[in-house]
This record gives sequence, C-alpha cells and structure tokens, in this order.
Amino acid sequence: MPLEDKHIYTVSQIVQDIKLILEASFPEIWVEGELSNFGTKDGHFYFVLKDQTSILPGVMFFRANKDLKFKLENGQKVICFGKISAYGPHGKYQVIVEKIEPKGIGGLQLALEQLKSKLEKEGLFSPEHKRALPYLPVKIGIVTSASGAAIKDILKVLDRRFADVSIVIRSAQVQGESAKEDIAQGIRDLNSYNDTVAKKDRIEVMIVGRGGGSIEDLWAFNEECVARAIYDSAIPVISAVGHERDVTIADLVADVRAATPSVAAELVMPRKEDLRERLEGLLDMLKGAFLNITQNSEEELNNLMHHLKTNVERSLERSVALLHTLRHKLILLNPAELIERHKERLQDLARQILVRVEHFIELRQAKFKGAVEKLSSLSPLNILSRGYSITFKIADGTVVREASYLKKGDSIKTRLHNGEVVSKVTEVETNGRS
Repeated sequence: MPLEDKHIYTVSQIVQDIKLILEASFPEIWVEGELSNFGTKDGHFYFVLKDQTSILPGVMFFRANKDLKFKLENGQKVICFGKISAYGPHGKYQVIVEKIEPKGIGGLQLALEQLKSKLEKEGLFSPEHKRALPYLPVKIGIVTSASGAAIKDILKVLDRRFADVSIVIRSAQVQGESAKEDIAQGIRDLNSYNDTVAKKDRIEVMIVGRGGGSIEDLWAFNEECVARAIYDSAIPVISAVGHERDVTIADLVADVRAATPSVAAELVMPRKEDLRERLEGLLDMLKGAFLNITQNSEEELNNLMHHLKTNVERSLERSVALLHTLRHKLILLNPAELIERHKERLQDLARQILVRVEHFIELRQAKFKGAVEKLSSLSPLNILSRGYSITFKIADGTVVREASYLKKGDSIKTRLHNGEVVSKVTEVETNGRS
C-alpha cells in the first residue's frame, strides 16, 4: 500500500485514543494491591500498586485525599476505587483513585490505631501525667453540646447529689467536621477563664464529652487537636464520651475516663448523704480512738505507779541494807577516838572562822562609817545645820544663787535647818546698787 494511502497517527492521537479506550473500558473499578513508592507533591498522592507479578501507577488528587483519616504508608494492603486513565505527556496509564481503604480493617479504625501509636510514643497516655480529681470541687467546667442529652444527664446528677455546686458550661459542637476544633478551643477557653478570676473562683475540674453514637459520630474525640488540648489543660479533665463500650483517644489522654456523662458527674461530685454518712463514721472513729487513748493512758498510768512503787520499795530496801552495812563497819572501826579528834578540829576551825568574820565586820563597819561621814559632810541639810539657808523662787522652784535672779514683788521661800520662811521681795540690791 502506498504511503499516501496509509492512516498515520501522531503520538498525541495514539495516547488520546488509548486514554479514551481505557476510560471507556474501566470507568469504575475496585483494585487491590500493596502500596509502594508513596510520595506527595502539591497535596497530591503518588504511588504504585503492586502484587506478586505486576505494578500499576496510581494518583490520588488533593480534592479526594484531603478528608482521608488514616496515613498512607509503603507496604500497606489497600483497596482502591477509581478509574483507569492515561497521562498524555508521558503516555503512561494509571489508576486515578477517588477512595481508598485499608484491606481487612476500616479506614477510621486504622487512623485510630495510627494516632494511638503516635501519641503513646510521645507519652500522652502516661499514668505519670494523670492527676487526681479534687474532692468536693466548688466549681465544675463542662465542654459539650448545650442542647445534647449529655449536658442534661450531667446537670441532673449534679443537682441530685450536691445542688450547691457552681457550673461553667462551654457549649461546643460534638459532631461534624468542625467539632474537633470547637472542642479543643472549648478546653482552652475554660483554662483561659481560670487566668482571669481569683483563685477561689477557679474551675477545679472539667468534664469533656457527649452521648453515644457510631464511630463516625464520636470521631471528633479521636482527633489529635482534642487529645493535645486535654493533655495541655491545667485543669484536671474527665473524659465522658459515648457509652461504656466506646473508648476514644480523649479517654486515653484524660486524667480520668468515665463510661458515660452521668458517671462523670457521679465521679466528680459525691452525694450529700454519702458525705454525711462518712462524717458520722469519722466521728464514731474519733470517739472510739479517744476512748482507746483514755483507757490506754489510764492503764499506762497504773503500770507506771506500780513500777514507781516497786522501784521505791527496792530503793528503800537497798538503802536500809547499806545503812546496816555501814553501821557494822563503823562498829568494827571503833570510831569514838576519831570522832573526838574531828570534833576538836571542827571547834578550832569554828573559832578561826568567828575571828575572821568579826574582823571582816569591823572593817566593813569602819568603811561604812567613813562613807556616812563623807556623805553627811556633803549633804545640803548638814550645811544648813551650820547656820546656812537655801532660798527658792516660789513661781518656778529655782534656787536663788544671786540677787539678780529676783525682782521686787517676787515671792520666795527660804529653807533653814529647821523649818521654812516664806517672804516677798521689797528691794533687790546687786553689787551695792538697789
């Protein structure tokens, strides 16, 4: 056939036709394989699906992967839904994936296990980080939906057990795509509230949770941002998510996990009746302990008196025995002469002491007499006895030493050796002048 009669395709035409054929032949397919050569670029996922003998390139664009809950990793067995297409510039066929699930386990479950493993390695589940709940808190914080069943259950239990408690509710979405951020922010908001009030008005414990539901309904409490908000909270957190069978990551990070919101309220607040019974029990224990102490003290006192009496009797017996022994020795040594010599010596010492004491007294008397005479000679009263007198101004009690201290009309008082004279100045003379 001549060349001009042949239909000649361009490369682009061939690739385009192959693309159309592939897309028409495989518009919707499920394909199973093992992930390999996984990578990302501009938010898109690129990988290869392989089995024992073949490989199939694949791509999952950002619009399809942005809501993927679990992390793709090489070696994972997956099932993909999409279509077969060809990439024009390279002429290569590939599967364009719209959905992807791990084989043998749901995507949400795998995402949960992956996040659990990550947070556990970081220590967010560590028992050392968990704090004890305060006993009988004055103020309780709650992060949940204000219109859900959980808040009604919590308030009902708290009102029944201890109606006087103060409650701060931070309403939050507990389901849907935006719920995770709202819950995390609610936890942070209650911590910020504590920074703005006095210590006595601070929230002492926080309940975070919602009622039961499917794993999808509860998924916000499996999100990393919620887990980290609970871990970073300065307020102890009780996680109360779903029913008893549901265990979320929030439960694992929280200081205490409650099976339901109602149980959380019971954990955080004891009943008044229980407190009263406990108080009465403690009072009975205190009375019993006091009675035991009194009885034990009386018994110990009796024992002490018995021991004391016994010790005194024994000491007296030993003293009597010693006295008999010394008396016997004294008789054996015939001390009469020795006593006489010591008696004479004592008498001599007594005489010496008497002489020395009398001499000492004489010296002291002489010294005292001299001091008295000296004091008498210096006494103003003694001077007065020799004919002198002392004059005072009656107005201010000052001693008049010079005539210039006075003026005509002043009242004065003169003290003599025996008695006083009061007079009034009629004339003052100083240095011969009046």
